[in-house]
Amino acid sequence: MNDLPPSAWVQRFATLIPAGGRVLDVACGTGRHACLLAALGYRVEAVDRDVQALVALRDRPGLVVRVADLEGDPWPYADESFDGIVVTNYLHRPRLNALLATLAPGGVLLYETFMVGNEAFGRPSNPDYLLLPGELLECVRGRMTVVAFEQGCVDRPKPACIQRLCAIKAAAGGARLPDVPAPPPANHV
Repeated sequence: MNDLPPSAWVQRFATLIPAGGRVLDVACGTGRHACLLAALGYRVEAVDRDVQALVALRDRPGLVVRVADLEGDPWPYADESFDGIVVTNYLHRPRLNALLATLAPGGVLLYETFMVGNEAFGRPSNPDYLLLPGELLECVRGRMTVVAFEQGCVDRPKPACIQRLCAIKAAAGGARLPDVPAPPPANHV
């Protein structure tokens, strides 16, 4: 398993996902977020192309694992929907529209990944894997309600430039947005 704890951003907003809902952890790696979400009572599908990374997740309660190349193969979730989608440290722009279409009405998108400026700190430094300023906001504009958005350079545990977004897809019947959890203490990034 990965020694990194779950993202504070994901931890803060995970409870906005409808209780007991189905959640997709995209490019999950060793599953730090999939495990967190399963422990919170969600039914989680953890997808990654790295078979070895998924081995430790195969027998975890509340988790289904899927090996898939999200960039080279057809989108494996075209006929499915999820109440929550979590993406951290991953960006493949050609799949963003498919990803958003996979989110059910009332579903929550939690996205946190690198942005331009990160090249000063190391990898990733390829512009294909770095969001432009405000890019996540533009992706959801007119499609989702933004609950929270942040961008900039942080120490997490090493310096990085990132964007973070929590957004909710419009629910059927215009249901009220859930209350936003309080932010963690200032020293908790």
